[in-house]
Amino acid sequence: MNYHNYYPVDIVNGPGTRVTLFVSGCVHQCKGCYNQSTWRLDAGHPFTQEMEDQVINDLNDTRIKRRGLSLSGGDPLHPKNVAAVLKLVQRVRRECSGKDIWLWTGYLFSELTVEQQQIANLIDVMVDGKYDQTQRNPSLVWKGSENQVIHYFKIDN
Repeated sequence: MNYHNYYPVDIVNGPGTRVTLFVSGCVHQCKGCYNQSTWRLDAGHPFTQEMEDQVINDLNDTRIKRRGLSLSGGDPLHPKNVAAVLKLVQRVRRECSGKDIWLWTGYLFSELTVEQQQIANLIDVMVDGKYDQTQRNPSLVWKGSENQVIHYFKIDN
């Protein structure tokens, strides 16, 4: 997997102060997407073990308290990203007590493969659905268009 950007301190992509990883690769290529530079699987930088360790260390850093991890892109549920994203969210669950995980995807929850569903089972919130610029609404919170749905799987963190 490649990642396009990493923000160790982010207050825009989800509630509270967060760690945000924008992965590379998206098959949806929605018209009007604000993040087209993440569409190619080979864009950005390789997501190495060192980068994974950095995410975990930043989540556990007590000097800047983070609420959780945000995964966006590109698309974290792109078939080529699923193995690395699954490994990361499993590690966050094991090593980062009390942190929530948010994920944005162009796939619909009802259409997830078994492999993608494994990730959904470990996260707290998923924003699903392709961005539709004809349904764009800048007043929406955490999503860009009216058709997208915010699924709250776990709210006890």
